[in-house]
Amino acid sequence: MLKLFQKKPQILSPRVVVRPRRSWQFYLFTAVTVCALLALLSWGMYEAGRQSVNDHNDTIEEKSTYLFDPGSCRQTKKQQLCTQIGDLTQQLQIGTTANENLAEEVKSLASENDQLKEKLVFFQHLVASNTKSGISIYQFNLQETETAGKYRYALTLIQGGERPSDFKGSLRFKVKLTQNGQSKAVPLTNKNAKQDFPVHFKFFHRLEENFQVAPDTTVENIQVQIYKNGDKKPFVTKTVQPAS
Repeated sequence: MLKLFQKKPQILSPRVVVRPRRSWQFYLFTAVTVCALLALLSWGMYEAGRQSVNDHNDTIEEKSTYLFDPGSCRQTKKQQLCTQIGDLTQQLQIGTTANENLAEEVKSLASENDQLKEKLVFFQHLVASNTKSGISIYQFNLQETETAGKYRYALTLIQGGERPSDFKGSLRFKVKLTQNGQSKAVPLTNKNAKQDFPVHFKFFHRLEENFQVAPDTTVENIQVQIYKNGDKKPFVTKTVQPAS
């Protein structure tokens, strides 16, 4: 029985793995294949990157061409310059208009000032002449206008005295001319073609008229004569030359 249960001693050996043997040609082929695949992959990645860079450069160049196109740039600059010139011209016109208006106002004020001074002197003379009775010539002048051959004359009469009465009379004007070497005196006429200019006033009277002569005529002077109604001889006479 004991023999039956006794086992034979067994000898245990390590497990052996059997693999097929590969030659060196196999390893060389594998290495070449892997290198080729890596090279192909690298080339593909390089081409993809280069294409992307080229596309990006083309886009930048296109945008740059659009932004910096000489014609468009010149047109844009031209429009900007035109706008600036227009603004400056408008400002200049506004400034010029303002200066012209200011000059006109100053001229008008100066003219008004001269008129006020003239009136002041006139009234001062009028007040001073109250102590002297009678008619006198305060102002009498002659000047050529801007129109060739046209002259304007002005006369201001005043009457002094404490309680002067109304003066009634007439005025007569004579102009001394030189034409074609000959000198002559020509009487002036009023609107009614009469030589007498009637006047009726108490304190002062102003007359302003004009006359026309031929272009080849020289005006030497103008004379005024003051008559009382009913008198044949003037009691006041004055002659003035054209103002230079």
